[in-house]
Amino acid sequence: MSRRELREHIFKLLFLAEFHEQEEIPEQLTLYFDKLPEAEEKDETYIREKYSRIREKCGEIDQTLDNASKGWKVARMSRVDVNILRLAVYEMKYDEDIPTGVAINEAVELGKLFGGDDSSAFINGILGKIA
Repeated sequence: MSRRELREHIFKLLFLAEFHEQEEIPEQLTLYFDKLPEAEEKDETYIREKYSRIREKCGEIDQTLDNASKGWKVARMSRVDVNILRLAVYEMKYDEDIPTGVAINEAVELGKLFGGDDSSAFINGILGKIA
């Protein structure tokens, strides 16, 4: 899988977690990967590990987002936008393998693909302030 595809699956899992109790997440992850036959073992491992690291840092990431967004706290943001932002902020702050510009660009692309009409501009603005 390409990095873009891996990132898309991580976003989908972050979004999925919004609608399930914490106890249900392991089963939901298993179901997700059962429907993803093209994922090699190394891809699944990468996706699971990065998803887990982002979830661990969620409190810090959300605080960063709250500080960067004037009048738009995480609780008010679209669930799609929030999870794209969480992924991007994690990559910007904690993943040394991914340049900041790449993290921002990929987040904007995810916003165009999955978000609303204004998502990509909103995501770009927030991440620009954080960068």
